[in-house]
Amino acid sequence: MVLKSYSKINLSLSVIGKLKSGLHEIQSHYCLINLNDKIEINKIKKSKDKIIFKGPFVKYIKPNNSITNLLKLLRKLKLISSHYSVKVIKNIPVFSGLGGGTSNAAFILKFLLKNKVSENILKKIEKVIGSDLRLFFYRQGFLENLKKIRVAKKKQNLIFLLARPNINCSTLKIYSKVQRYSKKTKFSFHKINTRKNFINHLLTQKNELQSIVEKKYPIIKKLLTDISAEKGCYFSRMSGSGSVCYGLFDSESKAKKTLNKIKTKYPKFWFSIAKTV
Repeated sequence: MVLKSYSKINLSLSVIGKLKSGLHEIQSHYCLINLNDKIEINKIKKSKDKIIFKGPFVKYIKPNNSITNLLKLLRKLKLISSHYSVKVIKNIPVFSGLGGGTSNAAFILKFLLKNKVSENILKKIEKVIGSDLRLFFYRQGFLENLKKIRVAKKKQNLIFLLARPNINCSTLKIYSKVQRYSKKTKFSFHKINTRKNFINHLLTQKNELQSIVEKKYPIIKKLLTDISAEKGCYFSRMSGSGSVCYGLFDSESKAKKTLNKIKTKYPKFWFSIAKTV
């Protein structure tokens, strides 16, 4: 069986507090995009999982990763009993803010449990895999808090230019620099049910982790400024704790034109065009 493991983009991100667990409570508009890892998974008659990663980002993947941890936990919870051969073609950059590792775990989880993942099971697995696991169960939505997602009733079709500097951002270190918390907001999709209204709403938002990363890595700010200056770009922003930056464009042709122009300025960076799924 071959699975597509989609990545996500944080269209906004605000930090609204810190929980007793040590995790930061956040709110975020987000969407899944068609940049994906390919996962080939098959049951094997062995007493050990065989997990292989291939692609340009494999050197950053540790033996103790989201897939190995997920399979071990599922057997511990007696939700599966078999072992598996898993081959991952890693197209999603790591340390990027796109949630690639968590996405791998989420899509394998849904496959193995045949999309029947209860809230109780999800909470247990989140403790091991990460609090953003539930994002990958919905294509677009608003993360009201780490335990609740308001699912978008109308999917908006969005076009992105993605850019990754040669920077590995540590989520833990970036969040440790947060000094102020924002006020929790209430949100309703019925007020922004058109594409124009949705984008206008996003223009009023920001990623509150971005200034922290820009301070540490000034090239991020320069890259975002260059992207936002291009024709057809509504705004540029960083996803999650970085380091992937993106521009939201009004058309694929303008996004591609910007890509061709900007990659000559940053020839060693990784770039891609992506769409919502």
